[in-house]
Amino acid sequence: MWNPDVYLTFADHRGRPYYDLLARVGARTPRRIVDLGCGPGNLTETLSVRWPDAAIEAWDSSPEMVESARARGVDARVGDVRDWTPAPDTDVVVSNATLHWVPEHAELLVRWAAQLAEGSWLAFQVPGNFDAPSHQAVRDLVRRPEWSELLRDFPFEKSEVVRTADGYAGLLTDAGCAVDAWETTYVHELTGANPVLEWIHGTALRPVRAALSDEQWAQFRDELIPVLDVAYPVRSDGITFFPFRRIFVVAQVKD
Repeated sequence: MWNPDVYLTFADHRGRPYYDLLARVGARTPRRIVDLGCGPGNLTETLSVRWPDAAIEAWDSSPEMVESARARGVDARVGDVRDWTPAPDTDVVVSNATLHWVPEHAELLVRWAAQLAEGSWLAFQVPGNFDAPSHQAVRDLVRRPEWSELLRDFPFEKSEVVRTADGYAGLLTDAGCAVDAWETTYVHELTGANPVLEWIHGTALRPVRAALSDEQWAQFRDELIPVLDVAYPVRSDGITFFPFRRIFVVAQVKD
């Protein structure tokens, strides 16, 4: 279960990559824009500000997220991105921090590129930090004997969850697109108690939380916190710097 309130705790930090991604989309008067993995809709609703005449279509696999998005006025529906196909008038497809949850997303990207009309835009952003100390700490803990069986389905067991920017560029160039791909490492300034834990609680740790009882989750947190404290020390002014690498791809379908 996704918790919109937890996810929105770092809304400003999580929102910046969305705007950086869309800044490279050159669509002028798109007819339909699709947001795959719309989450609570706080970013999706900004699409109609830039493109007021476009129909906005939004998908998310979480009923809780879709409910939150609908409360914001977003026409969101519950659905798996693997089941989505573009309507004929689809001119822009956006997916922000979603595709890393789908192991076969490379095949999806190639399929969508083939289904979209000439001139359409496909823009997505995925985390590129799966080898960061935060995620390595979680993997190390998950592999311990007391947790390995309970958490055997942890989806980020390997760090090669996503491709590199040039890997995606090659994939979509071969699929017939003009591609703009890049990486950015954001250094987020976090404050408060256990800020890195709270950050990953809303995303990478979600499968862990879902698999554990309240008592087990409390124990897992207690074992993880000191490792994160060493990897991401709190400065004397109370700030914790959290580097976060992200991979961006904007592709336009050629004839």
